[in-house]
Amino acid sequence: MRVKNLVTVATLLIICSASAFAQDKGMWMAASSSAKSITGDIAIADARLTLDYLNFPIGQIRVLQAAEASALFDADVNAPGGGSLYRVAVSADRRFLHKNTLCGSEDVQWMVTWVQGRTLSVAFFSGANPPVFSMDALSSTTDRCGTFLYAR
Repeated sequence: MRVKNLVTVATLLIICSASAFAQDKGMWMAASSSAKSITGDIAIADARLTLDYLNFPIGQIRVLQAAEASALFDADVNAPGGGSLYRVAVSADRRFLHKNTLCGSEDVQWMVTWVQGRTLSVAFFSGANPPVFSMDALSSTTDRCGTFLYAR
């Protein structure tokens, strides 16, 4: 009985820690050169994205599937991870670090996140329609603005 309880508790701890690792919410430090030169550190909350100390409204649209993350971020589909597609509103004229924009002359309308371990991948997209996460669609899209890496 005692061993069964220990196994149950250990299993729950593993499940909870895996899902906690896959959370994109919270503060993230810029890790890639593009993140360091454009967005700086970011913070993601339920209804707010903070880039370079500026707040933008976001809304979660849906959970991202591992195969979609693999197509977009080259993520390992067999490793635990999680992320989401968000609706976001970042004006094309908004300047960030070093007077950079997120998407040139286009408004950013979509944000995609994927967490694996202590790394967060973020991609921004313009366009009225949600991005399609297949290799074919991503290779021909003109709506992808940039991909950024962050760490904890």
